[in-house]
Amino acid sequence: MLNCTANYFQMLQSKKLIILGLLMVIIGHSCKRNDSFVDDFDHAAQALKDNDSLVDFFQTHYYNDALDSVKPIIDGATALIDDPRLMMQDVTEREVDYTLYYFINSVGEPDPVKDFPSTVDSVLVKYRGEYLFNTEDLNFFDERVVSPIWLTLNSVIRGWSLGFIHFKGGRNITDNGPITYENGGRGILFIPSGLGYRNIGTLGIPPNANLMFYIELYDLVEGTDHDNDGIASKDEDPDGDGDPRNDDTDGDLAPNYLDFDDDGDGISTRDEAGDDGDPTNDFNDPNNPALPDYLNPNYPNSN
Repeated sequence: MLNCTANYFQMLQSKKLIILGLLMVIIGHSCKRNDSFVDDFDHAAQALKDNDSLVDFFQTHYYNDALDSVKPIIDGATALIDDPRLMMQDVTEREVDYTLYYFINSVGEPDPVKDFPSTVDSVLVKYRGEYLFNTEDLNFFDERVVSPIWLTLNSVIRGWSLGFIHFKGGRNITDNGPITYENGGRGILFIPSGLGYRNIGTLGIPPNANLMFYIELYDLVEGTDHDNDGIASKDEDPDGDGDPRNDDTDGDLAPNYLDFDDDGDGISTRDEAGDDGDPTNDFNDPNNPALPDYLNPNYPNSN
């Protein structure tokens, strides 16, 4: 449910299919509507309401280490709101301010050493999801706890994309049996509805429901390259705002990280890489020497 199009884009062979796949992700996560749809829902007001509900929940619940579970507060327990392992991250999404909360049980000790994932990397995870419809009730809706699953963080709810960047993977100790890791990142994501399924909801989750996920991060593909053009998806961010989703150099509705021809000149980005295979360091247009060839629609066809 979290990622109905996981790994889909890696199989696309043409720009037409890339655009179709992108639209599927958009529709699947209720991120956009057609031009005739007017979203008059007050997302900013809902964000404030969600944060109040989460703070109330943190005041009345604690993390039980022995059970690895969030429970209603008892005498002598430290409420989540006072637990130093509970962190917060301010997020602005679609011009609305949110607060994402994440609880770090362990950051993770990857072996071999790997960095934190980016918001568009592929990750190997287990999870259990519950939604908070008010400050008391937790409702189970989905889990993957028996065996881990690969997901791409650009194709899941935004709270996941932003939450997983605070954890690292572990060490693969699989030996002719089920996939097994140790020392992976473990924690909990507390996601306001605006970074989840918003005012639409989805199967098993009502509209405007805050979400809680117990997560384990086992591994990741550093520098995931969704369009296989020789540039890591996280680096296909020419405007430098840290969000590759909104960079579409040739205006064809496929963001650069899903577009094998970023400048739309009919030459694939990979084929504009020069002898070293790196498209980012080739600047051959004398009329525009600061623009790399793979983002320059006028080169090699410039006059």
